[in-house]
Amino acid sequence: MLHEPQDRDKFSKKFSFHTISEKIHPPHAWQKTAVNLSLVLLGSGMTLAGGYLAYYVHQISQDASKLAVSSVNAAPPVPVGTNPNFVTAVVQRVGPAVVRIDASKTVKTELPDEFNDPFFRRFFGEEIPSLPEKRVERGTGSGFIISADGRILTNAHVVDGADTVKVILKDGRSFKGKVVGEDELTDVAVVKIDAKNLPTVTLGNSDQLQPGQWAIAIGNPLGLDNTVTTGIISAIGRNSSLIGAGDKRVDFIQTDAAINPGNSGGPLLNDRGEVIGMNTAIIQGAQGLGFAIPINTAKRIADQIIATGKAQHPYLGIQMVGLTPELKQNINSDPNSGLNVSEDKGVLVVKVMPNSPAAKAGIRAGDVIQKINGQEVRDASSIQRAVDNSQIGANLRIQLRRQGQTLNLAVQTGAFPTAMK
Repeated sequence: MLHEPQDRDKFSKKFSFHTISEKIHPPHAWQKTAVNLSLVLLGSGMTLAGGYLAYYVHQISQDASKLAVSSVNAAPPVPVGTNPNFVTAVVQRVGPAVVRIDASKTVKTELPDEFNDPFFRRFFGEEIPSLPEKRVERGTGSGFIISADGRILTNAHVVDGADTVKVILKDGRSFKGKVVGEDELTDVAVVKIDAKNLPTVTLGNSDQLQPGQWAIAIGNPLGLDNTVTTGIISAIGRNSSLIGAGDKRVDFIQTDAAINPGNSGGPLLNDRGEVIGMNTAIIQGAQGLGFAIPINTAKRIADQIIATGKAQHPYLGIQMVGLTPELKQNINSDPNSGLNVSEDKGVLVVKVMPNSPAAKAGIRAGDVIQKINGQEVRDASSIQRAVDNSQIGANLRIQLRRQGQTLNLAVQTGAFPTAMK
């Protein structure tokens, strides 16, 4: 997640590949993502394109004069917005509601066990270094005010374990913050300050996002307060496992608006100045790859935290993957998969957790889920969304295929086990 630069390694080490319901074992070959291959092919395509460009550049310049000047069958131009300075207008309106969050926590310092080994003490004696018993870790993030009485949304990792939280407004005022609650699974936290008549943001609807829309990020990257960057929505529905955040239950928004450590918890805005996401993650070493929690997800979790002090997540207890004909072939040809798939589409249940709601309902590894509550499903994310949008204890109607037969099962969701968080 996006803390101070020294915390980036913690971020990369903290994330591990999980499913939406449990930790996953090392994947079979057919389970590995094709992302790297796609990137290699894209690079090759660009190299070839460069060759063709060099070869034909003279021909193109000769033919240019022959092009018709009329716009017959040409696509209509994209309408220009009425306000060419819409980014400035958005920043002026929303900027005062974006805050800086400075968090600190005291950590107990311990020497590595090797220094207590008699072998080391015999050779180094009193020269073994002594460290202070405690040290203070500090981090900086961002947040945005959602209520005039001082409720602020930010990332859970910004305030996780903090002894003190200081909230600094754009006008320079500083307040002591209290962490109302935080949720590790979605990386959402709510902080409260004692203030009134504060500027607030307007929340948009992240379910209506489409790639190509404007994206504006405001935050405090690398300690540079009130920094604004712009870009577009590059993609939506990015599964957490694809970006190395498999222990999160979030389908991320991807944006090329510049995101850096310190942007964590800050808002991602549309061209109307509505918050559509909460900036939360980057892929180390990449450019133009930032990720935000959809605001609908953040608001759902924040509402629970404000009401009860914590968030609860409905849980099925299955490891699953969306089926394609190619994946079916790979699974059936893998002698170590332990599965025999006869369906070409749907969501394959790879594993069922013991004593989970799915196990109690009779779902088995190898089942192919095709519908949930009457709605057709094609990928694991669609099932996860249906589960997340339900309530703990709700009954979900699941239609699946098993060994050529169609079965209809009712599954009562449970609460996500604390030990898995």
